[in-house]
Amino acid sequence: MTYFEGFVAPVPEANRDAYVKSASDFAPIMREFGVRRHVEAWDSDVPEGKVTDFRKAVDAKPDEKVVFAWFEYPDRTSRDSTNEKMMNDPRMQDMGESMPFDAKRMIVGGFDAIVEEGSAGGSYADGFVVPVPEGKRDAYRELASKMAKTFRKNGATRVVEAIADDVNHGKVTDFYRAVKAEDGETVVFSFIEWPDKGTRDEAWKTIMADESLKPEGEMPFAGQRMFWGGFEKVLDTAESQPAQQAPTPANA
Repeated sequence: MTYFEGFVAPVPEANRDAYVKSASDFAPIMREFGVRRHVEAWDSDVPEGKVTDFRKAVDAKPDEKVVFAWFEYPDRTSRDSTNEKMMNDPRMQDMGESMPFDAKRMIVGGFDAIVEEGSAGGSYADGFVVPVPEGKRDAYRELASKMAKTFRKNGATRVVEAIADDVNHGKVTDFYRAVKAEDGETVVFSFIEWPDKGTRDEAWKTIMADESLKPEGEMPFAGQRMFWGGFEKVLDTAESQPAQQAPTPANA
């Protein structure tokens, strides 16, 4: 399955255009280095949580929005090779000095896909960060796989669940702190791609009203500490690549 490098970053709302330009300038270099796909998505429908949320994850200030982003690779070896090239390319230092956001509060990590349904596409994405007990990986994967088919049935173009593989503890912020991970817990980075926000909103109404989808028994993750939000894509390099036919829900 695909390997993902996931990012969450706080960006001043006034710097949106500058951020999109910076990411667009950055994307061709990353493809040169080996990134198969690069997506940047801007804060659109990000709720405030009682315990955790996207804003708390990056200590966002009142004038800042949250960016949810990811790189895709065939495997971790490819990701590691790309990071090595980045470290040794002088263009990275120049770009790093002009970033329109506080990189010290950005969180980043490498994740291995455990569920991957559908094909890249659409203008909107839901992003999730979830704390999962190590002993419940299989149960989580089983539940996530079931729900992925439900999302696809209701219009999602793609559903990905990826579990922590190379996620470090940062000095200021990190994925573990973001979900207040406890001993024995790992972190899942997940997203659902939608054709547009309208499709996403209608799908969630249908899913939330479906009594057959109500959870039964103990859930294989800490629901009170997971967080999610809706994001408008502002960059998706898949759009510049040859289109792939998306599988239908029946054969996804």
